[in-house]
Amino acid sequence: MDIRIEEPLWLLLLIPIAIFMAFTWMKSKMRVKSRGTILYALRSITILCIVFALTVPYMLLPNEEEQILFVVDRSVSVGEAQKLADEWVAESLKTRKLNQSAGLYSFAGTFRTDTQLTHKELLQPGNEPMQTSGATNIANAVDLASSVAKSGMATRIVLLSDGLETEGSIEELLPKYEGSYVQIDTVELKRLNLADASVSLFETPRSAYEGEKQLVRVEVDSSTKTEGQLLIYRNDEEIIKENVTLDEGSNSFAFNMEARGEGLLKYEAKLIVPNDAFLENNRMLSITKLEQSPRILVVQTDRNPSVIPSLLDNNALDVDVVDADLLPESLSGYLGYGAIIFDNVPGHLVGEHKMTVIEQAVKKFGTGFMMVGGEDSFGLGGYFKSPIERLLPVEMEVKGKEQLPSLGLVISLDRSGSMSGSKIVIAREAAARAVELLRNDDTFGFTAFDHEIWEVIPVGPLQDKQEAIDQILSVPVAGGTDIFPSIRKAYEDLADLKLQRKHIILLTDGQSDMPADYEDVISEGKSSNITLSTVSIGSDADVSLLEELAEIGGGRFYDAVDESTVPSILTRETSMLTRTYIEDDPFYVNLNNVPEWTSIFSEGVPQMNAYIAATPKGTATIVAESPKEDPVIAEWMYGLGRTVAFTSDSSGKWSGDLARWEGYADFWNAAVSRLLPSYEDVPYVITHDRGGTYTVTDTSRNSAFLDISIVDEKGVDVPFQMEPLAPGKVRVQLDAEPGLVFFGVSDDKGGLFEAGVSVPYSDEYRPSVPDSALLAKIAERTGGMVLDSPADAFRAHPFKSGDRLPIANWLILTAMILFFIDITLRRFGMFSGLMTRTVAPIDTVTQPTSENHVAELLKKKRRR
Repeated sequence: MDIRIEEPLWLLLLIPIAIFMAFTWMKSKMRVKSRGTILYALRSITILCIVFALTVPYMLLPNEEEQILFVVDRSVSVGEAQKLADEWVAESLKTRKLNQSAGLYSFAGTFRTDTQLTHKELLQPGNEPMQTSGATNIANAVDLASSVAKSGMATRIVLLSDGLETEGSIEELLPKYEGSYVQIDTVELKRLNLADASVSLFETPRSAYEGEKQLVRVEVDSSTKTEGQLLIYRNDEEIIKENVTLDEGSNSFAFNMEARGEGLLKYEAKLIVPNDAFLENNRMLSITKLEQSPRILVVQTDRNPSVIPSLLDNNALDVDVVDADLLPESLSGYLGYGAIIFDNVPGHLVGEHKMTVIEQAVKKFGTGFMMVGGEDSFGLGGYFKSPIERLLPVEMEVKGKEQLPSLGLVISLDRSGSMSGSKIVIAREAAARAVELLRNDDTFGFTAFDHEIWEVIPVGPLQDKQEAIDQILSVPVAGGTDIFPSIRKAYEDLADLKLQRKHIILLTDGQSDMPADYEDVISEGKSSNITLSTVSIGSDADVSLLEELAEIGGGRFYDAVDESTVPSILTRETSMLTRTYIEDDPFYVNLNNVPEWTSIFSEGVPQMNAYIAATPKGTATIVAESPKEDPVIAEWMYGLGRTVAFTSDSSGKWSGDLARWEGYADFWNAAVSRLLPSYEDVPYVITHDRGGTYTVTDTSRNSAFLDISIVDEKGVDVPFQMEPLAPGKVRVQLDAEPGLVFFGVSDDKGGLFEAGVSVPYSDEYRPSVPDSALLAKIAERTGGMVLDSPADAFRAHPFKSGDRLPIANWLILTAMILFFIDITLRRFGMFSGLMTRTVAPIDTVTQPTSENHVAELLKKKRRR
């Protein structure tokens, strides 16, 4: 048994207390001897009890228990040696003693409990892979394992690993365990000698000019002599394919090629080697930025070719023209452009996925965006509630809906089994958006069909939009496909209604037989002012039948091979039920004070013919508005990018005299200048430190604060943590898979920079030998051993366990009891009969006895 204290500094209080008590004793001991000595002793013991209670004392009772925690590395770098580790642990458990508890834990990038500490038989669970096997964090594993153990007990952590850290630092943690009750033993795991070749370096110039010769360097590490193929891709197009012979160790290759392409060039090196151990380390990416004039992307359609490219200054701008259905799928396809212009482009040719990627380019990387009006744009283009509507300064819904004609809409949705998955989800969302565009009291019906008809919402006035949306979103999938009964029912429900516009939209991904009279039913409905549009979802629908139904029904046919275009199709169809979106009375715009625009019209504004009605957003800047106070030109900042809405067209059909005006080219060049982002000449330096850690530095040292945004090639935000290191310098920790990500950097001075960064594969996949030195250091500094024999894991622990019994409360209780005894003695004088006093000699003749003295006092009292 042992008595210990945790807060010894409180003992310093005894020095002033001892001085004070000594002074008190010296001053009072001549007056009272025996009684004073007892009280003084009680008071001193009371004070001592309180002071010792403050030091948090406890008694350490002997305990023979020992805790052994096996912590097994299950990262990629260990490979098949994990099985050897399990066998080693099983062999070690055979030597466990009765006083020893054991637990089994696994780690890689994270920590997992396989079997908790127990005195019972330890059963090893199945060797399940770790979710984060692509990293090794020994420090985190050891720290969490020690926290699992019971405090104050003799503890031994047996670490089975190759010692190859890719995250954290165990050396920074070792001082915590030096001289403690926790020992760390290490067991070296050696990966089986697997043949592996990996791309260790892939380097292209950070920037280049168009046509410039570039040096591309590739380094390959190989554990054996072998042969393979090395392929180089530029923007996903193969440009080099070469057979290579690899020697054991490092192999270097260099190629010279011309810089060809647009904007950011994405290069990829890929290695193909037979019987390779890891495929994850056979691929690496690099980025080169082409320096050239600002590039503008004008998006058009075959039906509506754009006149804008011919009006822009081709000496100062590089203009690319692309059809809407050929837009790039990935973010890298847009970041090379300073601005994107949609000229009368319907949303269903773009699709929600591409819209989302464009939105990220504008918001996170400062790419400008402009939408130009026309019969296929804005609300009539199906952009309601789309990512493009989010980035524009106007909303697609129109003010003054009370002026719209009376409408009747029936949506017939295929809910057969083939619509399962994303098809039904997107189709339901599209139908819900269509409902939001309707007014209350508009006539609406929704029918789902498989081999039967399911009347989800009967045709009638729309009373509660949210209830209708909830019903649509709850439609499940099941059954076969029988298309025509639902169409016939829709025609029957609309036939006798007195409405100005009546329309049916059919969505299906399947095929079915049609009755002989189907054309008669549709033709008869057409005479009742009912139109039919059809949407083919996916690639398995009967396209020819649906196209024929739309032609007979007087509507439109949409071949939605890309499912993400369905929402735009339905909102477009709903919007086209009325033509009052188009304001077609000739007018002159009223200009507001935006100098970049008003300077163009210094001599007056030309007359215009028409525009698409839209509603400005709250923080938008209205550059020009119609006499009805509708926006004709509006702009705002969306994230880092500026966006502009021009609700008239570019062809002259709607823009009228503006398109014939001598300053028309100046108008479009001014619009582009408003869209182009402001980039710094000197880019920020982005360096790769380790794993997913990067450092962003402002080399000009002009910035105090940096704002970082990071997205991947699909336009999805990449999670990251940012740590400021100094003014204009931050450390960024990414959580991203190997591949390409894009950094957007903005500073407090208005500067903007974008860069593509290659996220390499984890160091776990790099061929390397175990770090024996680190494992030995861990064992040495914590009093452990580098184990060879499994039995040594359960050897006697030098630290003896003990159960702590706190005694502070007992000391406080003792102090309270002594304190009350002290008060009692002082108040009642229980020992007064035993006390004597020292008095001066008296004269017995002149001084009366105590009895006589009392008698004299009584006589005096009576006289009074």
